Amino acid sequence: MTTNTTMTAAVYRKFGPPEVVQVETVRKPTPKAGEVLIKVHASTVSVADHRSRSRDIPAGLGLMAAFGLGVFRPRNHILGMDVAGVVEAVGADVTSFTPGDRVIAMMGGKFGGHAEYACVAADGAITRAPSNMSFEQAVTLPFGGSTARESLNQVAIKPGDTVLVNGASGAVGTATVQLAKNLGAHVTGVTSGANRELVTSLGADRVIDYTTDDFTAEGKEYDVIVDCVGNAPFERVESSIKPGGALLLVIIDLKGMLKARGQSRKSGKRVIPNLGRYRADDLAYIVSLAESGRYQAVIDRTYDLADTVEAHRYVDTGRKKGNVVLRISTPDNNRNQGQNS
Repeated sequence: MTTNTTMTAAVYRKFGPPEVVQVETVRKPTPKAGEVLIKVHASTVSVADHRSRSRDIPAGLGLMAAFGLGVFRPRNHILGMDVAGVVEAVGADVTSFTPGDRVIAMMGGKFGGHAEYACVAADGAITRAPSNMSFEQAVTLPFGGSTARESLNQVAIKPGDTVLVNGASGAVGTATVQLAKNLGAHVTGVTSGANRELVTSLGADRVIDYTTDDFTAEGKEYDVIVDCVGNAPFERVESSIKPGGALLLVIIDLKGMLKARGQSRKSGKRVIPNLGRYRADDLAYIVSLAESGRYQAVIDRTYDLADTVEAHRYVDTGRKKGNVVLRISTPDNNRNQGQNS
């Protein structure tokens, strides 16, 4: 019996526009001790993929990013921070997963999801996929869900607390609205008027159209503000945060990072950058919500792996709602998906 040692992947070997990404045949990874090999059925093209490919990095973080992404050329040639698929094989000492398990995983800065196969540490951010979701639906949970959960973990949201989500229609924003609502919060979403219906359907109690209204000028205060856009620094929103409240910064530049601790100390309002820590427990929590009907997948568009460049072009517009899904497998390989396939 011959084992296939190659796979198809979307590869980029230099930084630049979407056209630098090419679909190629590359070597198939082999799981090391403690790793799981996943046959990938779906991934997403996220804002993180856009930033990594284009080197569109928040101000002041270029040098720091270069250590992770590469200085002159990409360190990791395959983008994709998340995967949904089936465990193909496991490395030595792996007992938590077995071949055939349906899983979702967050790759993080390692990337590698835009390929037919990917290796993930068995003790990393990986968990079993929701039984009631297809792979294309399930893959919307890791990136947006994990990022939102990591931010909300930094505060203790109680039923009745007021939470404002700035950028409520993106991958992280749609997840944040749903997670905050599940915690019992009164949620206000800031988005364009065109996305009002979407954000409301996810549980937002109120929606502010940023094209016509500035939430900082309303005179309202919130227990927690979550900035998923990068245009709500503490200087702008301080008066919109209740005493003892918090500003959770999903996107932040170097200046904001350096000032956060001092701003928290002087104001008595916590300024907390997202640190990008992804955990299996957080993924499992989101899966439990999805299986109980309390968390829904938000998909804007779906592209085949062969059309990865088009997917990047769309993400580059900055207009996506929720997630842009990249379908990796062929239809013949989808028989292991959940009941909603």
